[in-house]
Amino acid sequence: MDRNGGGDYYAVLGIRKSASPLEIRAAYRKLAMKWHPDRWAGNPTAVGDAKRRFQQVQEAYSVLSDKGKRAMYDAGLFDPFEDEDEGFSDFMQEMLSMMDGVRSEGDSFEDLQRMFVEMVGEGADVARPKPSDASSKGTRVSVASR
Repeated sequence: MDRNGGGDYYAVLGIRKSASPLEIRAAYRKLAMKWHPDRWAGNPTAVGDAKRRFQQVQEAYSVLSDKGKRAMYDAGLFDPFEDEDEGFSDFMQEMLSMMDGVRSEGDSFEDLQRMFVEMVGEGADVARPKPSDASSKGTRVSVASR
């Protein structure tokens, strides 16, 4: 949820989650022109609503147009009420970039599991799925430290 009660940033801009940066920009420009408070100055009863909607559009665009903020937002980690933490944002962007690289290489579950153990450390116990569970979509991996 955003600061101004606008809900989902994608819905605020009227775009799909898979929208390209060009589509995001086009939607922003269209809505910013539509809801700019100066355009509603002649209608004093609607100026407050226009100002609120314009702020929602601006906030949605500021998050979705920034690759790092958008990745954090999509992962459910973006909090508009907290001050920006560039270090964490950079870390998350790097992790998401690495995950995209792994997905495109077509690594097997075992390869991903091995990479995870390498990242966490040798002391981690990774629970292996039972052979009958390996084909299910709900396979979970848990890590227990020693």
